[in-house]
Amino acid sequence: MPGENLSRDEARERAALLSVDSYEVSLDLRSAVGDTEPEGSVDAPRTFRSVTTLRFRCAEPGATSFADLIAPSVTAVSLNGKDLDPGEVFDGSRIRLEDLAAENELVVDAQCAYSRTGEGMHRFVDPEDGEVYLYTQYEPADSRRVFANFEQPDLKAPFRFEVRAPEGWTVWSNGAGELSDGVWRFAETKPISTYITAVAAGPYHYVTDSYSRTFDDGTTLEIPLGAMCRKGLAPHFDSDDVFLVTKQGLDFFHDHFDYPYPFGKYDQAFVPEYNLGAMENPGLVTFREEFIFRGKVTQASYEGRANVVLHEMAHMWFGDLVTMEWWDDLWLKESFADFMGAFSLVGATRFEDGWITFANRRKAWAYRADQLPSTHPVTADIRDLQDAKLNFDGITYAKGASVLKQLVAYVGQDAFLEGARRYFKRNAYGNTRLGDLLSVLEETSGRDMAAWARSWLQTAGVNSLTPQVILSSEGRVTELAILQDAPESHPELRPHRVAVGLYRRSPEGTVERYARAEVDVDGPRTIVAELVGADAPELVLVNDDDLTYCKIRFDEGSLATLRERLGEITDPLARALCWSALWNLTRDALMPARDFIGLVLRFAGRESDIGVLQMLHAWATSALTHYAAPDWRAEGGRLLAEGALRELRLADPGSQHQLTWARFLAAVASSEADLQLLQGLLEGTAKIDGLEVDQELRWAFLEPLAAHGVADESTLAAELARDDTASGKRHQVRCLAARPSAAVKAQAWASVVESDALSNALVEATIAGFTQPSQRELLTPYAEKYFAAIERVWAERSIQIGMDVVKGLFPSLQDSQETLDATDAWLTAHEDAAPALRRLVLEARDDLARALRGQACDVAAG
Repeated sequence: MPGENLSRDEARERAALLSVDSYEVSLDLRSAVGDTEPEGSVDAPRTFRSVTTLRFRCAEPGATSFADLIAPSVTAVSLNGKDLDPGEVFDGSRIRLEDLAAENELVVDAQCAYSRTGEGMHRFVDPEDGEVYLYTQYEPADSRRVFANFEQPDLKAPFRFEVRAPEGWTVWSNGAGELSDGVWRFAETKPISTYITAVAAGPYHYVTDSYSRTFDDGTTLEIPLGAMCRKGLAPHFDSDDVFLVTKQGLDFFHDHFDYPYPFGKYDQAFVPEYNLGAMENPGLVTFREEFIFRGKVTQASYEGRANVVLHEMAHMWFGDLVTMEWWDDLWLKESFADFMGAFSLVGATRFEDGWITFANRRKAWAYRADQLPSTHPVTADIRDLQDAKLNFDGITYAKGASVLKQLVAYVGQDAFLEGARRYFKRNAYGNTRLGDLLSVLEETSGRDMAAWARSWLQTAGVNSLTPQVILSSEGRVTELAILQDAPESHPELRPHRVAVGLYRRSPEGTVERYARAEVDVDGPRTIVAELVGADAPELVLVNDDDLTYCKIRFDEGSLATLRERLGEITDPLARALCWSALWNLTRDALMPARDFIGLVLRFAGRESDIGVLQMLHAWATSALTHYAAPDWRAEGGRLLAEGALRELRLADPGSQHQLTWARFLAAVASSEADLQLLQGLLEGTAKIDGLEVDQELRWAFLEPLAAHGVADESTLAAELARDDTASGKRHQVRCLAARPSAAVKAQAWASVVESDALSNALVEATIAGFTQPSQRELLTPYAEKYFAAIERVWAERSIQIGMDVVKGLFPSLQDSQETLDATDAWLTAHEDAAPALRRLVLEARDDLARALRGQACDVAAG
């Protein structure tokens, strides 16, 4: 990634100097098809012609600045009619612009490279039918791989795109397009940032619909809707459900935002080999195609997709209409979209339990990120683009959204939404900072937002809240206090608006809430006066209803109740909060991993919420892999497999719970009997009533069979022949890398670390197969290789592939003090390494140290 960075200071200096009037971008993508250049060749990448005409003003005539472009070659550059020598002004990532006039026109004619890493203009060849598909992905700064520009969010401008494409293709961009004389020409956009421009092109399967909204003044808004995917996925594409959620979201946001959708059409493209979940390009939102389900999935998958659809839609206002000035305030769009995704999911769709998923899944991501050494305030210090790339994290998304949920409880929903409405109207098509949002919220709420922001947005770390209960001799509460603490590294105590719930057994044996009070927690100890005199509780839940962002702790009596009666709590959100708290205790080495696994074995079978159940399975697997005592792992694995098989047989035939337990059995199977059952289910010699072993489930069963040496290369080749698709190829690559052979591991390592022939999706699949918890000894030699390779990989590969390798191949399964020491030695010897690389290694080190503490806790319990 040499020379491709951009610092905040450089961006500020350029923004003060320049303002952009327009872009005209002409792309010739006819080179996407045919075999004129060797596929995957580094020396001669496949390229396309990109011609950009950029009109801009300069506040200081005579000044020098630069434009951004990452391209193999530049054919011509002209500035204000004067031809410049590309060899002199272009250095591979920047075009030097000297002696600028008050008004300027820059024309750049370049050969840009198609991408195989999901960054820039990604090119995908479908192995099923040989068709080629293109799409762009830019955030934070990869549009410069497709056209010359000023690559920073606060230099907005209108864009006009025109595209030449192979015959028979369709092309989409942000605006509506028409094909004329062999050229696709697109309507000029509103002023937008470079990173949300977009192009998709190819023989996509395309479905249309429309949305209409009549406003109080009698005007009607018509929005053409489109949805697309590869032709091979068309039989599986439930576009009706995508359109249903889209229309529900548009209704919801128009009801609450009082600002009509401003970008014309609304296309949604489900694209292959996508690095992210989705991207909010106005008028052309892109999604990973895994949101099109090839087999049976649970309602949690449909809920997850709906949440992402709504998250991206919220960005049309938070992020696209009003955009952060620089990546420091990335949270201004991502935290809001994450919150609005859940808020609209619950308020507008059939997924009324969306806040349970938020509490259980999204906040778990935030809690983990906020305890890493790289934790940062929600408003982060982003020095450059590499910092920005790494800050699309659990803090910026999930903690920020949790903080906004707390803010709604603090100022009230009406004041919060009125603040959003004023924010849009005042800053439409502009760029903002934190203060712009705080000022409108102060107006609408009457609250001191500066103090709130200092506590919640400008400091890092997560607080723990613990109940302290004193009972009278008659069994009533004489005092209930909430103790707040913070880690030494981030000692800030914050104001929390919380609900405190008191629970006890009912005559029917269920555990029910019988008293609730809301209180503002501030400081180390807060009395909940409203609950004095209440009957003695068996369980105190200090963040009932999940109003604030904190780690929930329990008093001893409450913890004892959970150990015996967790499955009898009838409220699904309260139950999910208890599970989340118990998982945090396990990660913090305050509960032995075997105890957490025991609770899962005892109570997960009663869990009604399918998303919570899937999360419990993931946590149980993580507890066994990372936090259980090494000597107990085999026993723990046996217990989990036995429990999974038991629940699989007890589940209602054909139910989503049955499917979930089947997938969990595959994840933990290791005994000969378990593997024989999986093989029998694949071959049809074994049967579980109601369980349909579709193609996706077949691959799920094949991975453990491959990892334990039961499914060999020929078996996997036969399965690929049965499922000769892009998805099948990814599954096969993962399963091939999972086989328990030193030669297999060496080949997998070389294909990812020593070569860049694999696409981003196959790099991801290879890494996933390579790292098998059952193969710790086989992977031991790669700890030393990892530390020898990562600095070179980071320097030579794209940042996305660098991140995949550094995170995915860290030797976390070599969980010993020796690996911790080796990590520390690398960090000490590489103090001058790229800060983003050091951050990833520091985070992996912290996870490893946490695992070792958890194992010590579990050893002591044994």
